[in-house]
Amino acid sequence: MKAYVFPGQGAQFTGMGKDLYDSSAQAKAYFDQANEILGFDIAKIMFEGSAEELKETKVTQPAVFIHSVVSALVQDSFHPDMVAGHSLGEFSALVANKTLGFEDALKLVSQRALAMQRACEMNPSTMAAILGLDDHIVEEICATVNGVVAANYNCPSQLVISGTNEGIAIACEKMKEAGAKRALPLPVGGAFHSPLMEPAREELAAAIEATNFSNPICPVYQNFDAQAHSDVAEIKKNLILQLTAPVRWTQSVQQMVADGALDFIECGPGKVLQGLVKKIHKEAEVSSL
Repeated sequence: MKAYVFPGQGAQFTGMGKDLYDSSAQAKAYFDQANEILGFDIAKIMFEGSAEELKETKVTQPAVFIHSVVSALVQDSFHPDMVAGHSLGEFSALVANKTLGFEDALKLVSQRALAMQRACEMNPSTMAAILGLDDHIVEEICATVNGVVAANYNCPSQLVISGTNEGIAIACEKMKEAGAKRALPLPVGGAFHSPLMEPAREELAAAIEATNFSNPICPVYQNFDAQAHSDVAEIKKNLILQLTAPVRWTQSVQQMVADGALDFIECGPGKVLQGLVKKIHKEAEVSSL
């Protein structure tokens, strides 16, 4: 079975999507539509913008989403048996399995980005990558530090934590004392996938509830519980809960493998997910579109 997977924020690079735009009339139409929906020339920033411009909140998430979705939709051979996305990538996955239309999903992604930015400004906070510790040890240490939680289960021995600036600094020291190979603060604007994103979750919930969702053509394995979902009400609920809950990527890939996934195809910028999939399941076949 073929599993198509979609990356999240951080995968962006200057020039992303230019090859698609130049080689496919269908892709060009999607980029032109995206410029119209967002009200600015995001294609120009994706193709020519600096790393700094691409890091702007209103740009980053829509840019990764557009590149990911268009790279999948322009393929005649695109017939997913299952889909999943890492954080933001879950919205791309939901377009790929026809739960959401391109326009509706892009509007949600844009609203999500701006809502997360506002939440970051309300609660100064950050994230850190913890390498070389078992998940349960990281969880135990987080439980001893006020305002710090496990945020991204990326692969075995690679977990990202989220919390207040002070809490993350304390937690990183404790992780090193416990034997972590690295405890590395990340250059992000806030504590994503933690309770500090509650204001953004409330904002996004209203937008999701007002958006039309259709029955998917294949299951989506969602970040919130790492399970396959085809029921629209469940998909909506989990998409809302995702903002304040951890990304269970390790568990999602394990479940997809258990359900018969053999080939994992990454759609979008970069190759981060291919590397994570290989670390989670060495026998998996990985590739990109």
